[in-house]
Amino acid sequence: MLVKTKAIVISALKYQEKSLIVKCFTQSDGLKSYFVPSAYSNKKANQKIAYFQPLTIIEIEANHKNKGTLEHFKEIKLAHSFHTINTDIVKSTIVIFLSEILHHSIHEEEKNENLFSFLETALLWLDTHEEATNFHLILMMEMTKFLGFYPDVSEIDFDFFDVKEGFFTPFQSVNTISAHETQLLKRLIELKFDSNQRTFAGIERQILLKILLDFYTLHLEGFKKPKSLEVLKEVFSS
Repeated sequence: MLVKTKAIVISALKYQEKSLIVKCFTQSDGLKSYFVPSAYSNKKANQKIAYFQPLTIIEIEANHKNKGTLEHFKEIKLAHSFHTINTDIVKSTIVIFLSEILHHSIHEEEKNENLFSFLETALLWLDTHEEATNFHLILMMEMTKFLGFYPDVSEIDFDFFDVKEGFFTPFQSVNTISAHETQLLKRLIELKFDSNQRTFAGIERQILLKILLDFYTLHLEGFKKPKSLEVLKEVFSS
């Protein structure tokens, strides 16, 4: 079936010497993987490779056979040309990290237009704003709404958060984070992308990132902590 859709590039894996296997989160069909032959072997190679940088938003025309095999692009172009994401070291590090988060979080070949729209809007925000030190934390928290395990905030005034059950509780247990960590999480839940980016110190962001990664690990089967985690920590160490 010939499909025209926007897609967000999740990963691009070099196959043999000249080809790529590209995983995309498409607006029309959810997760799809494509075979790109001879990606490195012609004069337009650099242009072609540029389409497949992490979290690039593209417009594609593709033949979807829907047989569980690799699909093929017929046409491809940029849906949005990023101006800062690929040149700003902080933003590019965030994007590489988040592409790994998405790689380990989205597994279904089914349409999820609300999640696609959220991610597209968030990436465009990142590209057009200078201060983005909390962007990855806010995005990971907001994504849990679409993935089905957003914290139950009905009792948010309680002192402890149970990461396994996903709710706030007055009682400390083996599954709760500390009162201090819970306070940080409450502040994160209230944040929007436009909120003051200076609200957390570097060590507080590290604590929140660990909480979120543990939360994802508990609630998503097969979730793995990104390989780029240490690079991200280095960039945000101050």
